[in-house]
Amino acid sequence: MRRRWTSAHQSCGRYSAHPSGTAELTWALILALARHIPAEDRAVREGGWQHTVGLELAGLTLGVIGLGRLGSQVARIGEAFGMEVIAWSQNLDTPLTKEELLRRSDVVTIHVRLSDRTRGMIGAAELAQMKPTALLINTSRGPIVDETALLAALESGEIAGAGLDVYDIEPLPADHPLRSAPNTVLTPHIGYVTGASYTAFYTDAVEDIAAFLRGEPVRVINR
Repeated sequence: MRRRWTSAHQSCGRYSAHPSGTAELTWALILALARHIPAEDRAVREGGWQHTVGLELAGLTLGVIGLGRLGSQVARIGEAFGMEVIAWSQNLDTPLTKEELLRRSDVVTIHVRLSDRTRGMIGAAELAQMKPTALLINTSRGPIVDETALLAALESGEIAGAGLDVYDIEPLPADHPLRSAPNTVLTPHIGYVTGASYTAFYTDAVEDIAAFLRGEPVRVINR
């Protein structure tokens, strides 16, 4: 299912209107896994040379779980790479089921909020539905993916790899088994850690404080 991807939500605030940092990191993880960049970088530094065969993304299927601002942006980039893009969301009106997305996708990327409905959304049953050559990317929240099931899938080769920026416990404990899991690229929850996002965060914070002191609060949350 190819379509023009549009945001399903209205933006609020400068940074949330342009969530490019996390979308860009998503693609950094996809590319790092597909082309074995960490392993090849290490090989060159150790005096070796090319020793892996990369995965070409053009013509493959990108499955996007969650099609809000971030998911839509990731989907558009997937189309630019020449991928077939399919999507599923609990709030998306589409004949495609989550199970069909998992079965068809070569890369599955998660872009949903953590809630009671999404906690454990990707568990052992869902991982078993994925291709053994598929990659799983999570830059949303750790508990959306069952870590125990993911570790088992990686160790057994049930899926080909995972790129993770988020975890059940953060910072990730020094002895956590994900640190030594095969075919993984791990980053320390840095999706939002960019100069642009920090500028927006702190500019908004200063504006909020100044407005409050004037007795004219802005960005008020109404309950």
